[in-house]
Amino acid sequence: MRDKFVLNNQIDMVKDKQNTPQDEGLMEVEQALTSTEQFIEKNQRVLTIAVGAVVAIVAIYMGYKKFYMNPLEKEAQEQMYVAEQYFEKDSFNLALNGDGNYLGFLDIVEEYGSTKSANLANYYAGVSYLHMGKYQDAIDYLNSFSTDDLNLSIVAKGAKGDAYLELGKKNEAMSLYKEAAAVKNEFTAPIYLMKLGNLYEDMKQFPKAVEVYNQIKADYPNSNEGRTIEKFIARASKK
Repeated sequence: MRDKFVLNNQIDMVKDKQNTPQDEGLMEVEQALTSTEQFIEKNQRVLTIAVGAVVAIVAIYMGYKKFYMNPLEKEAQEQMYVAEQYFEKDSFNLALNGDGNYLGFLDIVEEYGSTKSANLANYYAGVSYLHMGKYQDAIDYLNSFSTDDLNLSIVAKGAKGDAYLELGKKNEAMSLYKEAAAVKNEFTAPIYLMKLGNLYEDMKQFPKAVEVYNQIKADYPNSNEGRTIEKFIARASKK
């Protein structure tokens, strides 16, 4: 009897060990899967509609891009090519307004506003207006331009700085020159540092001008500005 009692206890202990937390976790997973299956079965129609809507949106976007945006972008590029030629020849009025056969930058912005070419046309229009002495127009179009190209972004900021300076808004010009000069670039940085130094001199802030000129001397000695910077340092130091 005693052996039988011990055996029964051992069997119960085995049963208890078999009912481990791991087994309970598996049961919970199975229950969760069952609940998910029930949810999917219950909401199958809604889920099908949702998936179909996503597929439809992707298809519409791809079609829009392939059959509308790509041809439109190509057309805008073809139109802008001639305007860019006029721009390079300093024929800014023709570049802006076109020649009767091809559109100018202003028309490209108006007619192809959703394209990359129209965005670039904003930059060209802004710089054209800057050369023509229409400084507020230059600022407006340059503000409408955006780019991931760091060098082009620098030049656009510098051009806006020039326009603000011509309008007598020296603080705005100073801020933009600082931003343009902050990017370490052997070509553009010394140009905008020089503009900043000249502006400090114009505003009678001579110690700041000397500081900027010394930065050109230290960081960009081989630039065009760096090769002539000593006379600017001497001039600002005397004042």
